[in-house]
Amino acid sequence: LSGVVRSVKETLSSQFVENCKGVVQRLTLQEHKMVWNRTTHLWNDYEKIIHQRTNTAPFDLVPQEEGAGVAIRVMKPLDAAELSLETVYEKFHPSVQSFTDVIGHYISGERPKGIQETEQMLKVGTALTGVGELVLDNTTIKLQPPKQGMPYYLSTADFDSLLQKQESNVRFWKILTVVFGFATCAILFFILRKQYRHHRERRHLKQMQEEFRQAQERLMREMNVEGSETLKNACVICLGNTKSCVFLECGHVCSCSECYRALPKPKRCPICRQAISRVVPLYNS
Repeated sequence: LSGVVRSVKETLSSQFVENCKGVVQRLTLQEHKMVWNRTTHLWNDYEKIIHQRTNTAPFDLVPQEEGAGVAIRVMKPLDAAELSLETVYEKFHPSVQSFTDVIGHYISGERPKGIQETEQMLKVGTALTGVGELVLDNTTIKLQPPKQGMPYYLSTADFDSLLQKQESNVRFWKILTVVFGFATCAILFFILRKQYRHHRERRHLKQMQEEFRQAQERLMREMNVEGSETLKNACVICLGNTKSCVFLECGHVCSCSECYRALPKPKRCPICRQAISRVVPLYNS
């Protein structure tokens, strides 16, 4: 519904502007200062509300044309999502700093700029559009926040502009949701693809290791079958040549002629460690 603001009983007077009456008054003191950023090594603006007070008075929304309708009592105006307040007074009080203060501020990393004093009001006679829940309390029709938790609006814009703004916000969030959904799906696809490639590489490596192990076992079996007789006649020192010497007087046949010549003096049998008096060649037929 739309209407003009009219006070029910008393009105609120501006503290700074004469003949300025309203039903909602908000006084704000805001501190402005510069803060040194140790990461970027730059001075950044910093704002902080050090005091804020809001006063309200009961008011109705009445038709712009006198006698054209009934008055609607507005309840809990501060709960509205878009309470349109007009700034009627604004003044900036710069901070006075001495040379000592400037040095201290540079050391501490904070440089006060000043205090901004602001007064905002919802004036009597302002045209408002209200969106909420209408209830009948005895003979009074009240506009209040919806009980289902839906938004509550008190705006100076007309209903079509307010509706268009909300639809734009809905479209923006839908587009943002779709974009983030596609981005999430793309990231998930790349992660799954990378995990699949790693799994395939690990499986291929495991398969190669298994084939190598099987080839080694097959080779060892073939060597055991084919080389069992060769290993029985192999020199006990080099394991490569065939035994070709008989050591006397112990009689051991355990070495080839090359390894016998390589034995240190005095030459001893590598099996029983007895001294070798002479060597007889061994001929296999």
